[in-house]
Amino acid sequence: MRWIRAAGRGLLVLVVILSGCVASGAAREDGGSGRGPLTLATAGDLTGYLGSVLEGWNRTHPSERVTLVELPDSADETHAQMVTDLRGGDRSRFDVLNIDVNWTSEFADAGWIRPLSPDCFPLASFLKPVEDTATYDNRLYAVPYVTNAGLLLYRKDVLAKEGVPPPQTWAELERDAKTIAPKYGLDGYAGQFLPYEGLTVNAAEAVYSAGGTILGDEGDRVTVNSAAAREGIDFLARGVREGWIPEKALTYKEEESKQAFQEGRLLFLRNWPYAYAVASSPGSPVAGKVGVVPLPGPHGPGTSVLGGSNLAVNTHARHPVSAGRLIAYLTSDRVQRQVLTLGALPPVRADLYKDPELVKRFPYLPTLRSSVINAAPRPKSPRYDQVSLVVQAVVRDVMTGHETSSAAVRRLARELDAISGR
Repeated sequence: MRWIRAAGRGLLVLVVILSGCVASGAAREDGGSGRGPLTLATAGDLTGYLGSVLEGWNRTHPSERVTLVELPDSADETHAQMVTDLRGGDRSRFDVLNIDVNWTSEFADAGWIRPLSPDCFPLASFLKPVEDTATYDNRLYAVPYVTNAGLLLYRKDVLAKEGVPPPQTWAELERDAKTIAPKYGLDGYAGQFLPYEGLTVNAAEAVYSAGGTILGDEGDRVTVNSAAAREGIDFLARGVREGWIPEKALTYKEEESKQAFQEGRLLFLRNWPYAYAVASSPGSPVAGKVGVVPLPGPHGPGTSVLGGSNLAVNTHARHPVSAGRLIAYLTSDRVQRQVLTLGALPPVRADLYKDPELVKRFPYLPTLRSSVINAAPRPKSPRYDQVSLVVQAVVRDVMTGHETSSAAVRRLARELDAISGR
């Protein structure tokens, strides 16, 4: 029960000093100030921007210097290393954690990260849906740092030759993928369909776009056994069955699918904004030929899953006051601009999506803003890793023709019930 878990977390901090933003553990070498050096753990920084960002902090906060700890690029490996470290309690190496948005519930439920005061961070300046990814049990446990939403990339040169607009509905996407793509020697549509976290995301987007859900009440209620969920899963399965989703797409993760589109082998691609930026860059075979719109749904624009990461404070952070100050710095307007301009990552501050200079440099920002505003988080659960594995396995069986969508939602309901302990 949650009140028992909460009591257990309270035992970890018998001596509490409130900094106003972050609950601190017992005073240590900092003399009770809660301030001092920090470590920031994150998945691999592929663009190398974080070093420059933290240089600015270290230059102006010499007594609170941050050491960056880069973990593997793979989300699964990063998660495993963070969990192993956090289970070490007060022997943990990490103070601030840059965590995937769907880990917030798990880490909060386990007592690994501290509750934060909403008043200390610029939440009102953020895109509205992102705050929900940082809460658990109606409390703020992290601060949104980077957001993301799935988009539909398309070959605008091909659609222009055919005189058709980009698709807004599944029916339009299917029609164009079936009839236009073969005329140009292209495959129709792909997403990330290998059985890993990307398949969970693609499946959730299909279910959400059809009006369905997977879990409710922070993972305590299973809601997937519905006509809408069947419709969403069958959309993906039908694509493979009818051939407008090529079978090789069942092996695609983000990078493989991006490569297929960038090399001119796909008409439509569901991916994150980075894929648009790379495919549109000078030297890309499809540079100048790429358009982007929100993901389609059954009757109009669909629903993307929110991606991105949140910043959280380890329950056993050595200097929790400094940790809170660092998070405020990383979510400031100036640093959020650097997140976009140096890191090519979508920021969480809403006003940046309307900045004329930024929109000129990153023309997909208005579309991305619309997609984020209408996006939804992945199913919330303190056992999200188990939930995701079940979704991947069941949806994979449907897409490979080993199970019907009707049987799949019933199986999903049974297996998710078992995970939730019902």
